[in-house]
Amino acid sequence: MKKYQKIFVLVFCLLLLTGCTKILKNTENKPVKNVETGQVLTENIICKPTNESTIKTYEENGIDIDSLPACSKFSPIGHYEGLWTSLFVKPLAWVIIKIGQVLKNYGLSLIATCLIIRFILYPFTKKTAMQSELIKKAQPELNKLEKKYENKTSAEDQNKKAQEMMLIYQKYKINPVSGCLLAFIQLPLLLAFYEAIQRTPAIFEDKLLFFELGKTPGTAIKGGEYLYIILVILIFVATLFSFRKTLKDQSNNQAMNMKTTLYFMLAIITVSSFTIASAVGIYWITSNVFTIIQNLLVERKKVK
Repeated sequence: MKKYQKIFVLVFCLLLLTGCTKILKNTENKPVKNVETGQVLTENIICKPTNESTIKTYEENGIDIDSLPACSKFSPIGHYEGLWTSLFVKPLAWVIIKIGQVLKNYGLSLIATCLIIRFILYPFTKKTAMQSELIKKAQPELNKLEKKYENKTSAEDQNKKAQEMMLIYQKYKINPVSGCLLAFIQLPLLLAFYEAIQRTPAIFEDKLLFFELGKTPGTAIKGGEYLYIILVILIFVATLFSFRKTLKDQSNNQAMNMKTTLYFMLAIITVSSFTIASAVGIYWITSNVFTIIQNLLVERKKVK
């Protein structure tokens, strides 16, 4: 399993190094924010903004807006910016734009695109959820194994423990590698959606209900738009339920070890949600709700 993890991390890092979002900076080398929304602006946007204030901000910081295509005419084929941007970010932004033109709303398009991709990946992510159910069946034997080797720390004992654990995995048809699949899929998707949102003015200039997609909840709340706290609460709740599922699938010892880390991550995500564009928060909520529903459906079916 560690071998596959290393390969994934290496490939993913190589992709990221071949083109990604560049933060727009002023003459003092400080990030430039949209004063109205609080969003940190991106230097390498993929299409032309329409908001006059945004256009002015870009022009004041040396970006040639007129050289960019209108978002409605944007094509992912053309200028090459590296593997990550060309293979993931631009195609994803193009899909969101096209669906947004059909739905007449880029917030709905963001949700629809997220769901479409998750449905496409469902056969793979379902296997991960199925593995969790198999681990539950094997849990009594895994707990006995933990107690058996609780105070045995020698290399020989740890090797025996690993061998016995593999026998239990084989008995219940558990594949340890597939347990990492969902995490491997989630991280690139999150980053690709984040960059597509940040680099596509058509998305962050639109609204969904009363949420301005480019506005950060922190900026909105400071300006008296207190309904944005709903978005932060939804991010907190969706993440909490997702993490509880993760803890539920672990042995007692593993759960105790992971609990502090996961709740620390929950706090970081919740605090960060005040400073990210609302569109990113909407994607995060949609993705987590899909995962929660998927896990509930798998639990109801049970593993035969």
